[in-house]
Amino acid sequence: MAPKALIVEDDEAVRNTLAKVLTSSGIHSTMTATGQEAVDRLGSESFDVVLLDLNLDGMDGFEVIHTLRDAGNQIPVMIVSGRTEDVDMLYSLEIGADDYITKPFNPVTLAAKVKALIRRSQAASAAAAIEVGPFRFDNETLKLFKNGAELPLSAKESAIMKLFLDNPNRIFSKSSLYDLIWGNTSVDDSAIVVYINRLRNKIEDDPSHPAYIQTVRGLGYRFVT
Repeated sequence: MAPKALIVEDDEAVRNTLAKVLTSSGIHSTMTATGQEAVDRLGSESFDVVLLDLNLDGMDGFEVIHTLRDAGNQIPVMIVSGRTEDVDMLYSLEIGADDYITKPFNPVTLAAKVKALIRRSQAASAAAAIEVGPFRFDNETLKLFKNGAELPLSAKESAIMKLFLDNPNRIFSKSSLYDLIWGNTSVDDSAIVVYINRLRNKIEDDPSHPAYIQTVRGLGYRFVT
């Protein structure tokens, strides 16, 4: 699927030029002329990068950045502006922009910068989450999702699930799970069975016939998708 960019620019000619540059680089673009519309779109649609002018009617580019970052939206933002003063570039980067390019811009340079931003963002996103089958584990929040819906887990359940997702199809004996999850802490021999059953009740469609966390008789457990 082609990456998606949101172009926020009040000059129609510049908007069209930016769209042509991105299209030639295999990036699909959506265009808007105001900061408020940009914020609204970013709240309801998914994009890979934003190309943002600073001089906008109503909500200007600085306000757009503040609004996105305050809401926790970390989408890459490239400023494309006619402002050439260092103070504007430095302030933009300080409040959360990822790059800054001045008008008139070199199309080849702009396209290269945009693609680099998208690559870095995708690499960071991959590192921040584990995706296996219908499951997604957020390494930053330690939350587990199945088909997009969150499955609330305790701290130990979360640790076990992360271990399984990091090592699909690997068999873990009870003793290895104790060592990896509990460390040197002494626990009752049945504790791991209790936690496995709790996890099955939360992630399996039919806990009595588990499809994901399987028992390997005489050896332990493995996670399959």
